[in-house]
Order: sequence, then C-alpha cells, then structure tokens
Amino acid sequence: MKIIRFKDKESKKIVLGAVTEEEKVYVLPYESIVDVADKAKERKMTTKELIEEFVPHLLPVKESLSELDVVIPVDAPEVWASGVTYFKSKEARNYEATDGKMDATTFYDKVYDAERPEIFFKSTRERTIGPNQILHLRSDSNWQVPEPELGLVLDGDGNILGYTIGNDMSCRDIEGENPLYLPQAKIWSRSCSVGPAILLAEAVEDPYNFNMTCRIYRNEELVFEGSANTNQLKRRYEELVEYLRKDNIIFPGTVLLTGTCIVPPNDFTLHDGDRVDIEVEGIGTLSNTVTHQKSHITN
Repeated sequence: MKIIRFKDKESKKIVLGAVTEEEKVYVLPYESIVDVADKAKERKMTTKELIEEFVPHLLPVKESLSELDVVIPVDAPEVWASGVTYFKSKEARNYEATDGKMDATTFYDKVYDAERPEIFFKSTRERTIGPNQILHLRSDSNWQVPEPELGLVLDGDGNILGYTIGNDMSCRDIEGENPLYLPQAKIWSRSCSVGPAILLAEAVEDPYNFNMTCRIYRNEELVFEGSANTNQLKRRYEELVEYLRKDNIIFPGTVLLTGTCIVPPNDFTLHDGDRVDIEVEGIGTLSNTVTHQKSHITN
C-alpha cells in the first residue's frame, strides 16, 4: 500500500490517495499521511489497517496512476540527511577531501566507523520539490551530482510511517574544499526532491532489501546508470532516527534521507537540462530535470 498526493482534475485541489497493489487509486478523507497515522494511532490500529478499512467503501478514481498529476507525497517541514552510511559514499568523500590522491585517513573514514553517525540538515518545505518539478544547479559550483537515497517519513515521535525516495543534490567541489562548507554544498533553493509516493512501513517485509537505480539523461541520451541495494547500508534506520531525535524536535512529516551508495564517476557533473530518474522497487520513480537558477528565478 502506497500513499500519494495529486491534483484533482475537477476541483483543482491537492488530495491524498491510497494506491493498492493493483495500482488502483482511492481518494482518502485526510490531508496528509500524518493525519492518517494519527487517526490510526487513536483507534489502536496500523495506518495500513485503517486505509484497508476505508478502501472497500470507496470508488477508485477514473484515471490510471500514470495519468495523475502527482505532487510531493508529504509537505515535510524539514528534511534531514545522513552521510557516509555506505562504503561507496566514504570512498567518494575521501576522493574529494584528498584531491583524488586517496593517500590519507580522513574524518570520513572516522565517521564511517564511529558510533555517532553523520546527520545534517538538508532542506525545508519551501526548498523541497516533488516529482517532475525542476531542481536547481548551484551557480558557484562546477562539480554537482544527484545523491539517490531512501527516505524515512517520520511522525513526531520518530516512528517510521513509510519509505520514499529523495534526491540530495550535492556540490562535490565545495564539500571537498573544506568540510565546514557542507551547508553550502547541500542547501540552496530547490536542492532537494522527494517522491513520488510513500510506501507504508507495515507493507514492507524487509526495508533493508530495496533495489535502487539512478539514471541520468542528457538530450534524451543515457549518460549514467548506477544501481545499489539498501542491504549495503552500514547503519540501521532506527540508529539514524535515534541520533536525529536526541535533544531535538521532530516535526510530524519530517523526512530523513539515509545516505547514498550510487555515485557517478569522478569526472561527471550535471549539466543544465539533464534529467535525473531515481527508481526504487515498490515505491516508483522520482524524476526531475535540473537547470540553472537564473532561468527559473520566478518559479
């Protein structure tokens, strides 16, 4: 069972929908997955059970899932991210930090093996976009890449409501120049996308067995493709959430990205007009085109 949000063609309003395994879509009488989860908790049942109670009394929408104008599945007040949670990520960060020499132990080696994971602030509701919207390239970076990641959608207590896809856009040259520049390498207008759906946690048998593929297209030609599985993750999801929660406030609907294991070659950078598709089995495909900000400053 998946949760989506889409623009209703008749009312022009954004509605919440449940997607069954048969890919039939049912409009739910709630505004967000957080509202559904709160109601389910009140009734001492799972979110999935509450939705399954509703569905038999509803009619599916006329359009197929592919015909719907799907928007970001949750208006996350904040998006946080985890760093160096995969070995491949550690290698990439070391390449940046050593100017490609890979001849020294760095703080990335240390955080990979440390008890405390790297958790950093990534985005706000206003900076985060959904599927099929435009991501921005940073104007003062010459080495930018997408970071395909599995996202955890959390309630206010840090419970995992479901899983989604995130694109943590990153400037490898800025972070490699100095680790204190991390916020600038990670945060700018439209530097993060989330979607297209939320796969309910109760519907997932093994959350450490998600297949993920990233494809980048330039002028409609495939210029990069990479795949990974979340079984390569060094940390546990609960461990990442625990450190995010320590002495912190978790706003309902917060998304925690869990790190990337798909890294384009070191000589690759995104170009204006590239399209990034991130597919996760069971969730869908998050697709975004990237452009320079100046051409879309009024969007």
